[in-house]
Amino acid sequence: MRYLPLTEADRQSMLSAINVQSVEDLFRDVPKAARLDGPIGGLPNHMGELEVERLLGGMAARNLAAGTVPSFLGAGSYRHHVPATVDHLVQRGEFLTAYTPYQPEVSQGTLQVLFEFQTQVALLTGMEVANASMYDGATACAEAVMMANRVTRRKKAVLSGGLHPHYRDVTTTDARFIGFEAVTMPAAPKGGEDLLALVDGDTSCVVVQNPDVFGHVRDYSELAKACQAKGALLIVVVTEAVSLGLLTPPGEMGADIVAAEGQSLGNALNFGGPYVGLFAVKDKYVRQMPGRLCGQTVDADGRRGFVLTLSTREQHIRREKATSNICTNSGLCALAFSIHLSLLGEEGLARLAQINHAKAVQLADRLSAVPGVEILNDGFFNEFTVKLPKPAAEVVEALARRRILGGVPASRLFPGELEDLLLVAATETNTESDMDAFAKALSEVLA
Repeated sequence: MRYLPLTEADRQSMLSAINVQSVEDLFRDVPKAARLDGPIGGLPNHMGELEVERLLGGMAARNLAAGTVPSFLGAGSYRHHVPATVDHLVQRGEFLTAYTPYQPEVSQGTLQVLFEFQTQVALLTGMEVANASMYDGATACAEAVMMANRVTRRKKAVLSGGLHPHYRDVTTTDARFIGFEAVTMPAAPKGGEDLLALVDGDTSCVVVQNPDVFGHVRDYSELAKACQAKGALLIVVVTEAVSLGLLTPPGEMGADIVAAEGQSLGNALNFGGPYVGLFAVKDKYVRQMPGRLCGQTVDADGRRGFVLTLSTREQHIRREKATSNICTNSGLCALAFSIHLSLLGEEGLARLAQINHAKAVQLADRLSAVPGVEILNDGFFNEFTVKLPKPAAEVVEALARRRILGGVPASRLFPGELEDLLLVAATETNTESDMDAFAKALSEVLA
C-alpha cells in the first residue's frame, strides 16, 4: 500500500463525486490512436524493486545511445562535450537558493544567474534584451509568433520551409486553438523560396531559421528590411546555439525577435529533454515579451541586487490579459547553459564553433567521395543534407546495425517526403576514426 494507497472503493467514490463512470472516461479527449491498449512493454502489475531495476535496465540496454557509438545525429539536438565542472557547479547552494525567485531577499543566487544568463543570450543573438529562458526552442518559436501578433495587431504568420517541422507544428497547433493564421511553406531542401511574396497587410511576421533544418546558412538582412517595410516582424530561429560563435548573429541581420534552442551548451541530449529555450527581442518590444525577466537594482543601503521585473505581464498577475501562459523558466538548464558559456568565454566559444565547422567539412569531404552520395549544401555550419541513391530511413537502420548513428532521415521530419535525403551533423565529439567508420559503412550499405 506504500505506492497505491487508494482502495477500489476510494476510486469509485471519487469517480462518483465528479459524475464519471470510469477512469478511462477521464481520457476521452485523448484520441484512441494516442492511447496504449495494454500495459507498457508487457510489464506485470507487481514486481519487487530489484526486479524492476533489472527489467528496466534490460529495456534501456536495447537503445543505441549517442554517447556509446559514433553519432552524427542533429536535426535540432546536438551532442557536445559538457565539462564536468558544469555538473559540479549547478549543485552549489549559491545558485540553487530557491525554487521560485519571488522573494528576492532569499533568492539572490538564482536571480543573479538568470540576470547573467539574459546578458549572455542578448550578446550571443545580437539583440538588446533577453528573458530568463523558455521551455525549449519550439515553444519559444510559437511564443515569438504570438508576440508578433500582439505587436503588429495582425494575425497571419508566414513560416519558412526551412523551419524545423517540430517548431512549425507547435506554432500551427497554437494557431488552431488561439485563433491566428499560420501559412507554412513546403520543405525547401535547396532553398529558393520567395517568402516576401506571401507578406501582405495581414501578416504579423515571417519565421525563418539559421542555419535552417537542412543546414543552409543564410543572410536575412534584406528580408528583414523588406518585412519591416511592410509592417511585419522578422523572427529568426536558431536550433544550434554553438553556431552563434561563428555566424553573424540574427540581431545584426535586423531580426526583431530571436527564438533559439540552448541545449548545445551545458545540456546533454537526454533523449529529447528537458531543454532550454532562448528568447531575445528589440528593446522597444520588451513589454510584449513572454516569460520572466530579471533586472538589476539596489537595496535600501545602495547595494547591488536582483529582482524579477515587468512581472505584471505574467499569467499569475494578468490572468486572461497575460502575454503568455509561460510563467516560469528552465532554471536548471539555463544555469548549466550559463556556466558552460562562462567557462568557454568569447574566444572559447568562437574556437568551439570553428572546430565544429571544420569537423563537418571533413565529414562532407569523406561522404561525398562515396559513390552515389551528393551533398546538397553550398554552405553550412556543422550540419548538412546528403542525397542518397536509396531511401535514407533504410540506410540509417542498416548503419545502426553496424553500430553507427548515421544521421536523421528527412522523411522522419517530413513524413511522405524527401525519402532520399539524410540530415548529418558533426561536432567536436566526432573523431577521425568515427568519420572513417561512417564513410566505410555507408559505402558498404549503398553497394
